[in-house]
Amino acid sequence: MENLIELRRLCKTYDSGEAEVEALHDVDLSIGEGEFVSIVGQSGSGKSTLMNIMGCLDLPSSGSYLLGGVDIAHSTDERLSDIRNRQIGFIFQGFNLIDSLSALENVELPLIYRRLPRAARERLAREALQRVGLSHRMHHRPGQMSGGQQQRVAIARAVAAAPALILADEPTGNLDTQSGEQVIDILRALHEEGRTIVLITHDPGLAGRTGRVIRLRDGHIVSDTARHRSA
Repeated sequence: MENLIELRRLCKTYDSGEAEVEALHDVDLSIGEGEFVSIVGQSGSGKSTLMNIMGCLDLPSSGSYLLGGVDIAHSTDERLSDIRNRQIGFIFQGFNLIDSLSALENVELPLIYRRLPRAARERLAREALQRVGLSHRMHHRPGQMSGGQQQRVAIARAVAAAPALILADEPTGNLDTQSGEQVIDILRALHEEGRTIVLITHDPGLAGRTGRVIRLRDGHIVSDTARHRSA
């Protein structure tokens, strides 16, 4: 298995104004292509900082981050934006949909940034919504949907362009139990198709549904446990 993600001696320090705060300290981590990994930790553990760096939303203070063999640790903002658009799909706790757009238009939006022809991006958006069970809600706006449906739109948006990496940040945090189960089932199905998925969560039970659990505490990896293969 080839590594999609490689972090080496990665550190992230923030200047709070009064003192420097080290959010990540000498993190060494490899994630292979096709893995379904959860990163677990309490508030302040560094998991959100780690996700931001993996997602090219932030840069490390030191160390290296290789995504698909390319070191992005010193990339320009323009380069990071291009990597995010072409190689990473994001699923956020708050859905991050645009209220004035339909489900189809929300899923199409990242494809517009990739400068795909209109027919191609509409086809990909329709296929993505169909795979998450929302072919009948394509022309509804977020305000006309339940929280679970909105999160499924967000998943469709994340996977429409077949990115190398899917980052899911507390994707069930705002959902009821049934809707949360639907979201996890979709993620597991994507994993079975060979997608690489990193799930950020504070819920040990949710983490146990993945194939590998990485636990952070105070900016350090304190455990990295492989579990049974997700079924």
